[in-house]
Amino acid sequence: MKKLLVILGVLNGCAVLPAEAQKTARLTSPDKNIVYDFRITDTAALWAVGYKGRPLVSGSPLSLSFKDQRVFKEGLRLAAPSTRDGEDDYSLLTGKTSHVHDRYRELVLPLEEKRAPYRKLRLVVRAFNDGLAFRYEFPQQTAWSSLELTSEDTRFRLVGNPQVKALLLPNFTSSHEGEYTTVSWDRLKPDTLMDMPALFQYDGGVFLAVTEAALVDYAGLYLVKQGRDLTGRLSPLPDGSGVCVKASLPHHSPWRVLLISDRVGTLVESNIITDLNEPCKIADVSWIRPGKTTFPWWNGNVVPDTLNAPGNNFVTAQYYIDFCARTGLQYHSVVEYGLHEWYVNDGAGFMPGPHADPTRPVPGLNMQQICDYARQKGVGVRVWVHWAALYPHLDSAFAQFERWGISGMMVDFMDRDDQQMVGIQTEILEKAALHHLHIQFHGAYKPTGLSRTWPNELTREGTLNYEVNKWDKRITPDHDLNMPFTRGLAGATDYHLGGFRAVPDSLFRVQYTRPLMLGTRCHMLAMYVVLETNLAMVCDYPDAYEGQPGFEFLQQVPTTWDETRVLSAEVDKYIVVARRKGTDWFIGGITGHEARELVVPLGLLRKGPYDITLWTDAPDAAGNPNHLEKQTWHVAEGDSLSIKLAQGGGFSGIMPASLSISH
Repeated sequence: MKKLLVILGVLNGCAVLPAEAQKTARLTSPDKNIVYDFRITDTAALWAVGYKGRPLVSGSPLSLSFKDQRVFKEGLRLAAPSTRDGEDDYSLLTGKTSHVHDRYRELVLPLEEKRAPYRKLRLVVRAFNDGLAFRYEFPQQTAWSSLELTSEDTRFRLVGNPQVKALLLPNFTSSHEGEYTTVSWDRLKPDTLMDMPALFQYDGGVFLAVTEAALVDYAGLYLVKQGRDLTGRLSPLPDGSGVCVKASLPHHSPWRVLLISDRVGTLVESNIITDLNEPCKIADVSWIRPGKTTFPWWNGNVVPDTLNAPGNNFVTAQYYIDFCARTGLQYHSVVEYGLHEWYVNDGAGFMPGPHADPTRPVPGLNMQQICDYARQKGVGVRVWVHWAALYPHLDSAFAQFERWGISGMMVDFMDRDDQQMVGIQTEILEKAALHHLHIQFHGAYKPTGLSRTWPNELTREGTLNYEVNKWDKRITPDHDLNMPFTRGLAGATDYHLGGFRAVPDSLFRVQYTRPLMLGTRCHMLAMYVVLETNLAMVCDYPDAYEGQPGFEFLQQVPTTWDETRVLSAEVDKYIVVARRKGTDWFIGGITGHEARELVVPLGLLRKGPYDITLWTDAPDAAGNPNHLEKQTWHVAEGDSLSIKLAQGGGFSGIMPASLSISH
């Protein structure tokens, strides 16, 4: 009977020993390519992961430290593990796809101390075909009713010397904006906070990315290099107590996620992060309308010289709202004018003063008049607000925004991911939903899939992006190319898209109004497809767009998708992404500083013959990066496209069903 139980466990994707001798367990992904091994020793609980027979993470210890309690690490016993096969089948309002169907296998490992107070913990592991995730669960128990967690020493003992691509940070208080470091593991600086997602590329072309999912009522996780290990570090509460997480039991951690494949595009396509979140909690989502939005702060609030009295007033908003109505943009954003917010604030530099109040517009700004006019034009109105000005007035502000008819807002300068700030962001989403308001978080940590639960979260920043062009020269095509392989793996990525003044590197200069861009215009167009963002900015001013080549692509490109595929990609070199909306495919490809010619396979998207409209770099784009060529190609079944990309270049394409050629 014991032998039969072991055989049945192996066939089910989990191998365990008989109950009285259990010290090991194994879990495999449905396709059996990913293998998770767990074992108990006298001093630690250890885990390891392999992919297609190759070890990626070797015996890595797990431990949790608590205030005024001993470390949960040694002297543990493993009770009888349980396993099950599961399926995630759900719809998404926003994301890489509109419908997700993923299979997984789950292993639950009950751990208990061998001595008083006999604390219990469950380690829950799920293996998907494109990755693995695990979390700690703290069940309700007699001798342990609450926890004060001071550290989570989850360790990842990486095998070999993989190439690391990650954002390194000086401390936990961060907008998560910076250049990415690319370095071999043996040269990575130790004891430096590493933001997530972080990408690790092994010899032989195997990729592993580490991030987290379902960050709710917990502290954000970082990684640091310590000896042979990557070690987890939790963001501490701001009270100086050294505690990171306070909670009553039962409670659980977020999921620690490992995206794994020998094809880097699989990581980009993966839906594991939303899989691991709770289902949608908003009963009626019909009011949530993703789309594209102006953001005049970026261009410097440019208006025509003939406009009467520009400023934070109706005529300025009217000018941009009319532009949205003419061109099919869904939203206009009211932000600031003359470096002062649209709402009353006695602070400086956008920081809230003691009397900041987002329910009171500045003198001369009639928000009701603006919203009424926009509604007549079929355009939504959004606002910008500092979180610390909003939060003390959260209920009254949201009620007032709803009365005015505001559709949503950017909430900015979060700059933390401790348990308190994580709770604030969740509360903002929940209460905003009650008032039919969407949220765009800025100065915020990476997404963790909460857009499945609260789909009124349309996008997040958490990356150094084109806003910086107003004051520095840091955003290069190479930096853009890092995004889909790192931060973009976590989900929607707000990036201040839409600058239409590309210049060669030698001609770039910083200017706060009408900022300049590095990379070609075709590179910019492609970014609307390469990045997942459900509230894409169209940041420049109307005269910068209307009549300009390529603007018609921005008008047509959607912000939500039914399917996402990476057609071709090589880290640090290029990426080509195709996204489907209905029966139409939209394609975007970018390169870094090197010009190149890409062969793009289209057979995965549609059987031919068909037509595809392409926007590509013109032959002189190296010297005049705004130049592009637009043409329609007739493609036979099985054909690939050969496309030349300039330095910092890109291309975009639309393959509409209406242009398909019948056989």
